[in-house]
Amino acid sequence: MTPAPLVIAHRGASGYRPEHTRSAYLLAIEQGADAIEPDIVSTSDRVLVLRHENEISGTTDVAEHPEFADRRTTKLVDGQELTGWFTEDFTWAELDTLRATERLPLLREANRAFDGAILRLVDLLEILDAADRPIALVAEVKHASYFESIGLPLGELLAGELAAAGWTDDPRLTIESFELTVLRTLRARGIGADLVFLLDASGAPADDPSHPFADYLTPDGLAALAAEVDGISVDKLLLLRSDAAGNAIGVTDLVDRAHAAGLTIFCWTLRAENEFLARNLRLGTSSAAFGDWRREYLLIMASGVDGVFADHPDLAVEARAAL
Repeated sequence: MTPAPLVIAHRGASGYRPEHTRSAYLLAIEQGADAIEPDIVSTSDRVLVLRHENEISGTTDVAEHPEFADRRTTKLVDGQELTGWFTEDFTWAELDTLRATERLPLLREANRAFDGAILRLVDLLEILDAADRPIALVAEVKHASYFESIGLPLGELLAGELAAAGWTDDPRLTIESFELTVLRTLRARGIGADLVFLLDASGAPADDPSHPFADYLTPDGLAALAAEVDGISVDKLLLLRSDAAGNAIGVTDLVDRAHAAGLTIFCWTLRAENEFLARNLRLGTSSAAFGDWRREYLLIMASGVDGVFADHPDLAVEARAAL
């Protein structure tokens, strides 16, 4: 039986390797992660690839490829204007000529030595199937409404790739999204995964912008979600209580309320660097230095949360063992 909470490697061991690379996934497994979380977007020829966003200038070396200079463009994605290069403007064969690079080079300079190939979803499924122990997959579908609007229905494409790989009813599979519409599509297509709705600390879903995320966290909102999905996954800011100075001083009652509604609850994202920690948990003045990560991890884990996303899976495993 997997200990609680589940340790989910956020884009692999992304604290130590460039996210969504083979080395990041393999290191996460080596460090004891229970699950791997990839972000799923599509190419122009309907191949599902693993990138943090469909805009790839910050996670690949595409800007160094003069043959793709004319692909740089500006688009409106989920209400946000972005300029760069987008996966949906490339075939898989073209993306395969790029290198995946470290997304946070100033904080994680050492990771740059491990730049690697861009991977497809099928590549990660092969890695998991070859692992020497069961590793779960918590797959995030990104920008589903946007991709649907340009003729690339991620729900349909994901259902097809999972079926081809024999993962349709695999008990290791969980699928999450900030949009309920694509989760409903996957359920209707017979995908037997646990479905998890992602909730940000602000804003609203792209497929229902008139319905703020905060509405889903009310008693009625949680009850309505429980009728459609198996769980929620929330920004850690929704779990941590902070004082006016930005110090972490406890946890909210959200975990208890989610469980009372019949939902599992995950939390994202645990990171060890000072840059991502509350003011009272920072050590020294360097943003890249590790702060008192253990204190934050234990605070969140002790809330009873069912799973945590972590950039440093080994540290999350260590903290869990100390509970």
